[in-house]
Formats: sequence, structure tokens, C-alpha cells
Amino acid sequence: MTQRPEGMSPEASGMHHVEGSEEPHDRSRAKERDEAAGSLSYKRAGVDIAAADAFVEGIASLAKGTHDAGVVTHTTAYAGLYRPDFSGMARPLISAACDGVGTKLLVARDMKSYEGLGQDLVAMNVNDLLPSGSRPIFFLDYIATGKLDPSELTPIVRGIANACREVGCVLLGGETAEMPGLYPPGDFDLAGFAVGIADEARLPDATSVKAGDVIFALTSSGIHSNGLSLARKALIDMGGLRLTDHVGALERTLGEELLTPTRLYVRPVLDIMQHVKVKASAHITGGGLLGRLGKLTKNDVRIVVDPERYHMPAIFGLVQKTGNVAWTEMASTFNMGVGYCIVVGPDDAEHLRSALAAPRSLAGHQGWLEVGAVHAGPHGVELGYART
Repeated sequence: MTQRPEGMSPEASGMHHVEGSEEPHDRSRAKERDEAAGSLSYKRAGVDIAAADAFVEGIASLAKGTHDAGVVTHTTAYAGLYRPDFSGMARPLISAACDGVGTKLLVARDMKSYEGLGQDLVAMNVNDLLPSGSRPIFFLDYIATGKLDPSELTPIVRGIANACREVGCVLLGGETAEMPGLYPPGDFDLAGFAVGIADEARLPDATSVKAGDVIFALTSSGIHSNGLSLARKALIDMGGLRLTDHVGALERTLGEELLTPTRLYVRPVLDIMQHVKVKASAHITGGGLLGRLGKLTKNDVRIVVDPERYHMPAIFGLVQKTGNVAWTEMASTFNMGVGYCIVVGPDDAEHLRSALAAPRSLAGHQGWLEVGAVHAGPHGVELGYART
């Protein structure tokens, strides 16, 4: 895991290389003399290299706990090194995704609850690799802050490492940039980068989607990491609610509900792709359920999802009612309770139905639900309460 202050070069080993001929204790004494004399230092300018080094040492074991046989140890490399396993692939491809967690950061800051953000960051990236049939192999993070505070950042890195382990993905490196003046105290930003591998010979083919195909889905854990700006505007600014409030059908405080981590879909999706031919799939993020289902295919067909076949978490109804948000706007912003969708042909659908009906089936344990079908008609999406 690599973390560094602004302007320093990263090390793949998680250690920092600091230029200079003096020994560390000599430099430390020299700095103390200079600061005592009133001279300007990087620390006085707001960037504390010693604190950054201590932070790196504190989180190094978290990253190493995700390592597998593909990690290549090289103490002088400034980049993380990884040897992918392409065995069994006819035409291997490298895939990549980059994303953040949006204004969910503001909720976490106000609630002083940070660890779930780590899973959010990993999920938003590795889930985006799945529609191409890619398996994530490693992850990088970027944390930017005005003042490095280990009490805030360490839980985030811990959450990142735990999520990486859960999906079988190495936390190979990262960057922590301390940038005083750019971010006020208590504010920070996160970005993640996931790299995966896929077999070109087995890529899903969305052009094959046609009437008669069937849609299966995995539910979401809640809002995930999209649409928090609309949710905050409706609930807090317009509704006058506080993050510490217990509201209606919510089983916890509003803040706890909004901070529910984004669900990780890697294992159930890759497993189902081993058993049936997935023609197209979607991680339901930006653009909401309407937008993402509409991009499943460009063919002239209608994607029809029955809202009675899955549970819509209460948070969505609360946002809609409190903010007087049109249902079409809701479905164009939020996942509405559906986190991941796949499209399969009729024969594969029958195979999945049989698997779901079997006692102790893996697909049933993972939570797959049959939620709709592809119909003939002009290109669009039908959700019952909203359509395009």
C-alpha cells in the first residue's frame, strides 16, 4: 500500500523514499534546529512528511493482508507490480474502471463514520468491471485531504482492504495527498481504480438481446453511492430531518441508512456467468435503474421489470415523499432496490429457475431473483411506476 504527502514519489512496498544524503536522525535534528531558528519548513506549510510516513507504516499490514501469489515484491519499484494469471483464457484482455463515492463523503463526515466508505469505493469500481465479464485482480486508491488525520483515514483503508479480500482483489498501492489550502479541515476526497482481466472470446454480446429473454437481478443494500445529493436535498434541506433522526419505516437513524455500504456483486455475478450465458448485464449506478436498464442493449426491444418481484427499501419512498420527487426522476437517479441485473436467454432462464428452486442452491443463497423480461416494441424501459 502506497501513501504519500503532496509531491512525494510512491513506493510499491508501502515505504517512502526521501531524497537526501543525511541519515534520518541527522535530518531530524537539523529540522529541529531550523524550526527553532524560525525558518520555514514543509511541515509549517501544512505538509507533515513524518506523520505521513507513520500513517503508511500503520496501514501497510492492511494492504499486505490482501496480497496473493500474483504480487511481485520489488523494494526499489515506484509502481506496484503484478503478474496476472491468464490460464484458461483464449484471448485475454485487461479491463479498468475508475470511480469515487460522491457526496456520501459529506454524510460520513457529519456522522464521523468512515469505514463503510472503503467498501463503497471498492464496490463502485469492481462492480463496474463485471458487465464485461471481468474478474478484478488489483485495486488502487487515492485519498486527498487538507490535513492527514489517521482517525478518519485508517478506517477507510481498513474498509478498502476488507472489501478487496472479500472479492479476491489485491490492494496493490495508492496515494494519500495532504494538500493544505485546497481542502478545509475535516474534508477529503476519495477515488478508486480497479483493474481486471477478461477473455475476449467470452465477452457478453448485448446485440444478441431479443424479445423472450429474461431478466434476473440482485437487490441493493439501499442507496449505495449514487444520488446522495438529491437525497440530502430532499431529506435534510427540504424535509428538515437530521442524520441522527429515526424516521418512519427506517430501522436505524437516517445517517446510518444513508451510509449503508454499497453491495459487492463480484462473487455472485462471476459465479452465475460460469453457469449460464449472460447476454448483457448492468451495475445500477449513475442514471439510476431507468438509465442503466436502457443501456443494456441498443436493440429495439423493451426491458420490462415488475416492481412486485423485488423489495424497494423504505429510504426511496422517504426521499420521494419528503422531496416531492417525480417517480421518473427517482428511477433516473437511484437504483430503487435493484443493484445488478443480467439478461439471459429462455433456456438459461429455465436452468436458473430450477437452480433457484433447489434446496440450498448457491444462486438462491446469493439472492438472485427473476424480475422481468424483454418484450418486443420500441426501445425503452418499463418499471411499472416509471418508463422511458
